[in-house]
Amino acid sequence: MNVQAPLTHQDFKSDVKPIWCPGCGDFSVLSAVTKALAEHGRPREQVAFISGIGCSSRIPAYTKVYGFHGVHGRALAIAAGVKLARPDLTVLAAGGDGDGLSIGGNHFMHACRRNVDMTYVVMDNQVYGMTKGQASPTTAPDWCNSKLTPEGTGISPVEPVRLALAAGCNFIARGFAGNPNEVARLILEGINHPGFSLIQVLSPCVTYRPEQRDWKQAVHASDGNPSQLVAEAMHRLASDDGFTTGVLFAGNRQAFMPPRRGLGSIAELERKFAS
Repeated sequence: MNVQAPLTHQDFKSDVKPIWCPGCGDFSVLSAVTKALAEHGRPREQVAFISGIGCSSRIPAYTKVYGFHGVHGRALAIAAGVKLARPDLTVLAAGGDGDGLSIGGNHFMHACRRNVDMTYVVMDNQVYGMTKGQASPTTAPDWCNSKLTPEGTGISPVEPVRLALAAGCNFIARGFAGNPNEVARLILEGINHPGFSLIQVLSPCVTYRPEQRDWKQAVHASDGNPSQLVAEAMHRLASDDGFTTGVLFAGNRQAFMPPRRGLGSIAELERKFAS
């Protein structure tokens, strides 16, 4: 009897070489994703990884699972469709602060609300890195190093974890790319937690935001157990400085899965459409 050896994180890496800038935090996120999937233990053909557009959204190509590189901001809509059609699969989606919270902001809000059982990894570097350094939805209002906003945006940034909690996300965590082992643990916890899970990863863009190297000194672990009550979590997040890492909320809402009804044969479907 042949017993197959457990898959390692290397088994989940594809042969495609990442083309991120040297020092990009997304390299560490890729490492964390493959470690989490290896620990999760499911065969590669039982995992689907969906993304949109941007530096972070290249990540499915660098993994060896079923992947789909979608259009800008639509990763969550595609991922939800995959999970609802194939509930047997482990479904992850990846995006950045631009892809997920600007053009994809509407999908993000409703993905939290619908609570389909999937995990969303958002690599947040507070800048549009792939399109040469414009301010993103999570950029601070006084960041003035962009040629498009030389005096800053003057606009309050989106707070991903607060938005997620308000919209109904069932599991919320934040990690730092400089600690890939912790990010791997958070992703695995998100996969295992029922419903929609958000993993915000502070992933420095050393090309357009070199000052983000200082995040290593700014991040700090959560000083308590994750909240299970929305009101308690909202109170904590109201005073959060944006650098607290760990599980910030773990809710108990039931994951959304509509009843599956037989669709009949292709011929029957064609007759229905013809009528």
